[in-house]
Amino acid sequence: MLKFYSIASNTFKEALREPIFFILLSAAIALIGLFPSLALFVFKEQVKFIIDSSMATTLSFGLAVAVLCASSTISREIKNGTVLLMMSKPVSRISFIISKAAGVLAALTVFVFICSLASILSVQVAGDQFKIDFFTLYLYYGVIAIASAVGAFRNFYAKKSFSESSVYAISILLPIFIIAVQIFPLSKKLLPFPYELLPALTLLFFAVWTMGAISVMLSTKLDMIANLAVSCFIFSLGLISDFLFTSGMGSNFFKNIAYTVIPNWQFFWLADAIANKAPISWNYVILCGLYSILYFIFCSVIAVTLFANREVAA
Repeated sequence: MLKFYSIASNTFKEALREPIFFILLSAAIALIGLFPSLALFVFKEQVKFIIDSSMATTLSFGLAVAVLCASSTISREIKNGTVLLMMSKPVSRISFIISKAAGVLAALTVFVFICSLASILSVQVAGDQFKIDFFTLYLYYGVIAIASAVGAFRNFYAKKSFSESSVYAISILLPIFIIAVQIFPLSKKLLPFPYELLPALTLLFFAVWTMGAISVMLSTKLDMIANLAVSCFIFSLGLISDFLFTSGMGSNFFKNIAYTVIPNWQFFWLADAIANKAPISWNYVILCGLYSILYFIFCSVIAVTLFANREVAA
C-alpha cells in the first residue's frame, strides 16, 4: 500500500508539473470565463449557450489533458527506460499500472474541479444578454492572474515548479472566491447559485475519468501522438454510438460488442436537460459513476495485460 501511494502521489505531482497541464487548464478556464460575453449575441438562450460551451470545453480539454498526463507518466518512462528503476524496487507490473492510473485520475480530478467552478461562476454572472456582472468576471480573471503570480513567486524564490504551484493556488483561491461571492454578492446582477447544475457537472468527472482510463490503457503501447489520435477516434465513436450501433435494421453480435466496449459519452452529457430545466436524479448520477468504475476496471485489466509482456529494457 505504501508503494502504491508513493507511485500514485509522484504520478500526480509529475502530471501537475507538466507545463502543458497548466497551459491547458488556464486556457480552459479563461475560455469558460469568456462565454458570458459571447452570450450577448444569443437571444434568450444565453444560459443554455454557456452551459453547453462550458461542458464541451471541459470535455475536450479534459481529453487532451488525460492523454498528456498518461503519456508523460507512463509511455515516456517506458521509452526512456526509467521504469526499470521502479521494477527493481521491486514493484509488480500490476501495482505500477494501477498506481499510475490512480495518479492520472487524481490530476484529472483537479482539472475538472477547477473547470466546474469556472462553469458555475460563468453561469451566475450571465443574468441575460443585457445584464452581465462584468465586475465579478473581472475579479475572476484577477484570481487567475494572482494564482499565476504565486506560481511565479514560488518558482523564483523557492525553485518550485511554476505549473504545480499555480495549479495549487488556483484550486485554493478559486473556491474561496466563489464562496465569498455567494456570501457577499458584489453586484445585484449575480444570479443565485445554480444547484441544478451540480449533477451534470458531477457526470463530467466520470466522463473525464473514463477518458483517463482509456489513455492509460493505450499509453502502455502507444506514444503521445498515437495515443491522442486513437483516443480522439474512440471519443468520436462514443459520441455517436447510439446512431452507429443501436439504430438501423436490427442488431447483431458485433454491434452489441462494439456498443458495450466503446463508452457512450451521451450518458454523461446532460446539458440539454439543464437548459430545459428538467431535473436530474442523483440515482442516475450514481449509476453513471458505477458505469465509470466498471469501465476503469475493464481498461485496467487490459492495460495490465498489455504491459505484462512489454519489454521495458529497450
